[in-house]
Amino acid sequence: MDTQTYQEIQNVYRMSVRELRDKYLDVFGEETRAYNKEFLRKRIAWRIQADAEGDLTERARRRAAQLANDSDLRVRAPRDPVVSGSAEVRARSVVGHITPYRDPRLPLPGTLLVREYKGRDIIVKVLDQGFEFDGKKFKSLTAIARQVTGSKWNGFSFFGIARPLLTKSKEKE
Repeated sequence: MDTQTYQEIQNVYRMSVRELRDKYLDVFGEETRAYNKEFLRKRIAWRIQADAEGDLTERARRRAAQLANDSDLRVRAPRDPVVSGSAEVRARSVVGHITPYRDPRLPLPGTLLVREYKGRDIIVKVLDQGFEFDGKKFKSLTAIARQVTGSKWNGFSFFGIARPLLTKSKEKE
């Protein structure tokens, strides 16, 4: 590398981002979207050196073309021109509520829970939202247990739905 090229590259490393963007326009003949100082320095220094000492050899160009044919090209989509927080962004936003999670102790909707109580079979169907017993809908298993027994019962206990299984380490404690 000759001294003039070296001095020009050293000057690039002393430039501000605005000066680098102007230099990029001079060297490449097109504007850049980049504002990263280190990226601009490297690209401009490479171009200055390539112009001074020559570009890639023909053999290197052919090899690069072979590699490019075998690889997928990744193209970055242009930035969204709409500024976040603007009225247009708010108009595109949707506000909603997240439904509470489903109790992990409950079986999947459509499952039949069966329990015998005082010689009578109690059959409850699990729904997406609640339960069905004797053709009526109930919000909880506890309400069904109260209906059947006439007293307060925990619905999970009444139908024998156990808590999630404990690991062996928790059982020993």
